[in-house]
Amino acid sequence: MLILGIESSCDETAASVVKDCTETLSSVIASQAAEHGLYGGVVPELASRRHCENILAVVQQALADAHVTVEDLDGIAVTHTPGLIGALLVGVNFAKGLAMAADKPLIPVHHLTGHIAANYLAHPQLKPPYLCLVVSGGHTLLCEVKSHTEYEIIGTTRDDAAGECFDKCARVLGYPYPGGVHIDRAAQQGDSTKYVLPRPKVAGSELDCSFSGLKTAVINMVHHAEQKGETIDTASMAASLQHTVSEILAEKTLLAAKQTGYTTIAMAGGVSANSGLRSAMEKMCRKHGYTLYMPPLSLCGDNAAMIACQGSYNYLAGVRADESLNAYASSKLSIAAAKGTAIL
Repeated sequence: MLILGIESSCDETAASVVKDCTETLSSVIASQAAEHGLYGGVVPELASRRHCENILAVVQQALADAHVTVEDLDGIAVTHTPGLIGALLVGVNFAKGLAMAADKPLIPVHHLTGHIAANYLAHPQLKPPYLCLVVSGGHTLLCEVKSHTEYEIIGTTRDDAAGECFDKCARVLGYPYPGGVHIDRAAQQGDSTKYVLPRPKVAGSELDCSFSGLKTAVINMVHHAEQKGETIDTASMAASLQHTVSEILAEKTLLAAKQTGYTTIAMAGGVSANSGLRSAMEKMCRKHGYTLYMPPLSLCGDNAAMIACQGSYNYLAGVRADESLNAYASSKLSIAAAKGTAIL
């Protein structure tokens, strides 16, 4: 079984061919990070234009690298939600056109299920059910992965995602976009105990988290220091922030594992590349006897191999879309979303 995956939810135009669900034959990514870095963040209109310019060449290269043609494919999978709407529409419309022209099944994929599926590419032995912590620039959630196509969210963020907290704090600390990786690098040189940061809790919902107050606390501390003419130890502030976020997420995951009874835990999403979080999760799982799966760094960020992988499982489950498939900027992670019907 050969599935072509197409990903264009943010600022990476990507295509990949995956064989039999977990074997990556090719993975091509055209990143726009350097260009968006000039503006301190992703410019949606610019991202959409670059996707239009890159998508054909990226897909052609993915097919060539895999040594297959469109005729060899069993299906074409594409991210249709969530993400930047203009960026998503480029990928969705390209996939729809290609599927119709080649008479191949069109397979919708929810972006977050793709991140979860990245673990199957690196760890084929991982099988549902299990508990997964999904952490990215726009999403932070705990979910039960009940099957390859069924999910239940049991905890989420009430405001900012962990990645958004890292990025916005990085900006005020003077680090360039994308900020999360610079927070991680700086943290290696800092003292994580130098600054005491808040750990917000959500009353009545112990598995939910909130990072808006933490972000605001960091920003206020930096601004207050500037007003007093004091110098912030940016490396130690980065270390304190990373330590605090990592501990919060590890504690929430532990609590969820105790409540649900899962002993197999996975991480997914761009922030799962953060060394502090990986260390905190490894320490927690080792202490309590849990088995932890994490994607390699190359599969943490947005890529099309994860979309092709999840698309393969959707294909086997009979998930299909027709020419009416649309893109949605936001949607819940659910069975319905996996099948191409967004719940807004």
